[in-house]
Amino acid sequence: MGLAAVTVAVLAVGGVFLRPDGGQAASGAAPTPPKVASAPAATPAQAGGGAQVRAAGAKAKKARDPARTASGPSEHTDVGAVSYFKQRWVRDKAVKRITDIRTVGKYLRIYTDLPESAHNSRSAIDLCKRGLEYLVQEVGDQHPVVFVQAEFGQNGNPVLANILGAGDRSCRLTHPAPN
Repeated sequence: MGLAAVTVAVLAVGGVFLRPDGGQAASGAAPTPPKVASAPAATPAQAGGGAQVRAAGAKAKKARDPARTASGPSEHTDVGAVSYFKQRWVRDKAVKRITDIRTVGKYLRIYTDLPESAHNSRSAIDLCKRGLEYLVQEVGDQHPVVFVQAEFGQNGNPVLANILGAGDRSCRLTHPAPN
């Protein structure tokens, strides 16, 4: 026990002398400000709050959040719909374009890797019809609403084809009007 007390005392006294300010704070003398080397100018990589600056023309790649961009399964994925699509249409080329299927409220959203320009395309219409079949035959929804959505881009995931309720059967995008 005596050895422990001596060790603590030695460390405490040694700590005062080993302080960066030379132990002046403990001695009662007025502390002198530490010498600071002048900071070099910020490099381009440090400019902008730590963001990496790339060479002109190089594209910055941002990490995508699957929950927001639907670039893959997320906590909102409708597992039943995904397995239904994969089992029912094993060889369908349109089904292979699906990146995620989500049920949000009463809406079935089928996210794809199709470009924004693919509105009313055969793949978008086929996926919409398959979504309609799933909601009516498997879920029993009498007022199905289906949205087939493009890959994530500047406009989010634009709608490519849709069914807006029991009276709509065409899957063709009518509102908003395609460009």
